[in-house]
Amino acid sequence: MSPIEKKYFGLNRLFQRLKKTDRLLLVGFLIAVVLTVFSLILMPRFFYQSPKIEYSNQIQIQAEPQPHYRHPLTGISVYEEVQSPQVFGVMIDNHEDAWPPSGVEDAFLVIEAPVEGGISRMLAFFSEEQEVEKIGPVRSARPYFLDWANELDAVYTHVGGSNTALDLIASGGTFDLNQYWWGDYFWRSTDRYAPHNVYTSTKLLNDYYGFREKQGEVSERLYGLWKFKDHEFLTETVSTIQIDFSASVSVVDWVYDSQTQTYERSQFHKPHLASSGKQIKADNVAIVITEINVMDSIGRLEIRTQGEGQAFVFQDGQRIEALWKKPSQTQRLTFYDLKNNEEIFMNAGVTWIEVISSNLMIK
Repeated sequence: MSPIEKKYFGLNRLFQRLKKTDRLLLVGFLIAVVLTVFSLILMPRFFYQSPKIEYSNQIQIQAEPQPHYRHPLTGISVYEEVQSPQVFGVMIDNHEDAWPPSGVEDAFLVIEAPVEGGISRMLAFFSEEQEVEKIGPVRSARPYFLDWANELDAVYTHVGGSNTALDLIASGGTFDLNQYWWGDYFWRSTDRYAPHNVYTSTKLLNDYYGFREKQGEVSERLYGLWKFKDHEFLTETVSTIQIDFSASVSVVDWVYDSQTQTYERSQFHKPHLASSGKQIKADNVAIVITEINVMDSIGRLEIRTQGEGQAFVFQDGQRIEALWKKPSQTQRLTFYDLKNNEEIFMNAGVTWIEVISSNLMIK
């Protein structure tokens, strides 16, 4: 008999010797062991569930970074800090034969003041990073515009000028670009007659500045900055501003558009359009009231640009009674609310400043 058979018969004899109760307990124990082993080894195959993977056809879009800076000249929100860009101030013709103007609608700041003949002239300011292909018609210098150009360290761009203005430029303090001496940075159009046909561009202005910079003839820019804010939605608004520059010979209207929160300009009771076909608009319109006197028989004017005086600032459809201040030739023209004597925050965007005599009418 083999060893295995001996073990089998031995276990069988041992099982026969057990009492019936003990045999039942032993069988039950063995069954429990078998069931336990089965549940631990075999059953997970039937109850195991693979991890649930959910798929979605939705695209996860990351939020775009928000701009954290304001442009120093316009107050418009920008992503990267801009420090003291070079400014160009261009004298713009506003004679009827010069209409429509070019590039004025792209200027970040325009100062309009009367000249001889009962009309106005504009000083339009552009920043070096702007791309404006056609600016003009460019006209001659007047002395009071120099102070407004100098406060922004601007390249004062003109075609000749009055004797007083040219003498002041020659005495120093104004960085200018005169078409008489630097004709390569201008061109004349053939669609209208002189003197209403001289133009320039921001590219040519930057080229001129770059040339003067290589010659070591530029200085550090130290101009002051305005305080800016975003537009506000206000219910009660002043819808129209009317300025009579010269006894109704030159009438300017600014009409507030609550949809765009801008002021739309009209001249001689017609929309003032640029050559691009766009109507000229502004986010702020400021009125500077000052002394204006006739200097000579030609009618050239003397305008007080420094000191302080009465002003109005129009923004968000509101009229703010204000005080204008310009302590010196190189300090910035700023506006203060008469209610609290605090500097007025200008809306981000475009500003037009209208300079008028106290005996002219604002409606």
